[in-house]
Amino acid sequence: MSEASHQIYETLTGADQAQAKEARNGLRHMASLSMTKVADGLIDPKLVLSWLSGALGAPAALTGLLVPIREAGALLPQIALAGVVRARRHRKWVWAAGSLGQGVAAALAVLVALTLEGWAAGADLCAAVALLALSRSAASVSYKDILGKSVPATRRGAVTGVAGSVASAAVVLFALAMLSGALRDTGPVIAAIALTSVLWLGAAALFSRLEEDPSEPERGARLDLSPLRDDPGFRRFIAVRGLLTATALAPPWFVLLGGGQSALQGLGALLLASSAASFLSAYVWGRLADRSSRLVLVASGVTAALFSALAVIAEIAGLAALPGVIPGLLFLFMLAYHGVRQGRSTYLVDMAPEASRASYAALANTAIGILLLGTGALGGLLALAGPVWALAGFAGLSLGGGLLALRLDEVEHDA
Repeated sequence: MSEASHQIYETLTGADQAQAKEARNGLRHMASLSMTKVADGLIDPKLVLSWLSGALGAPAALTGLLVPIREAGALLPQIALAGVVRARRHRKWVWAAGSLGQGVAAALAVLVALTLEGWAAGADLCAAVALLALSRSAASVSYKDILGKSVPATRRGAVTGVAGSVASAAVVLFALAMLSGALRDTGPVIAAIALTSVLWLGAAALFSRLEEDPSEPERGARLDLSPLRDDPGFRRFIAVRGLLTATALAPPWFVLLGGGQSALQGLGALLLASSAASFLSAYVWGRLADRSSRLVLVASGVTAALFSALAVIAEIAGLAALPGVIPGLLFLFMLAYHGVRQGRSTYLVDMAPEASRASYAALANTAIGILLLGTGALGGLLALAGPVWALAGFAGLSLGGGLLALRLDEVEHDA
């Protein structure tokens, strides 16, 4: 690799005299993740696919299934897929296959948009999202193990943080185009989804070039459930992450405050706020997580609770409809949300034993998939009394998660 590329890696990660192999792998991680994160933003089921489904005349009942299929489908299969990862000497091929599958799913969504409408379009979009989620699950369950093998502990947060910021800049431009009214018909949206297919396929090709040290295959082995029984630190981490799922479910309720008349309206505004917050914070959170991912979880959980509570107070005080109040609080909340994402990812990689990272990731993600359903149901019940109650409930859960994170062990100092 060139001296300039090596220097770029050392500057971005704070590494001192990194080996050439580490720098090559780190830059491949950054580039591959950037492409997949851009693709995630452009095809976001909460916004883009839901809008497309409605534009194609799909029933609301089918459109409403897109997000649950995506979220649960990406987490719940990981118990089974962990065995597939452990049976491979080179786990990068599982991630590459997951990226390839997501590219195929995006291409299928484009085909649906060009050829179908009504019930058929809605049903086939749900099928495409199911493939997207399953492929994402394979990529997710394998990635932490690969990252742990190919990038040192004190650089991992920076590597993933760089990718988050780079990708968010691109998604911000897309969100601005949507809010400007430039994307008023299906053509540009279909083109954006087609681009996601190209990005996922390109990421799969690039990641396949990763210089991964071989692992000892565990063929026929069943997933080891003992961490849940024997590792109290892991159980506490799952409890913390379970409480902090509230940060993923709370944002839509911000836009309903003030009668839904905030300057940032609808899911398009949510995408803009999320992407801008990620662009500004992902790299910073990543560097902080390399120092102490535990404290990142504490800070981001408490901060998310604070801005959720301030939004509730603004609504009760009649201030939510004023220009800039809810948009500003939403943006600040999303800064905290991205801290939760960065902190939980870095903590899991650094705490898990090297030989068991795939199992730890699968157990954690499957447990969180179940907890997400429970947290979402709780939010739905609270929402019967109005968005203020739902947001207040999520604020309480976020605060509980942040405070409980104080009891987690420091893992970066031991990595």
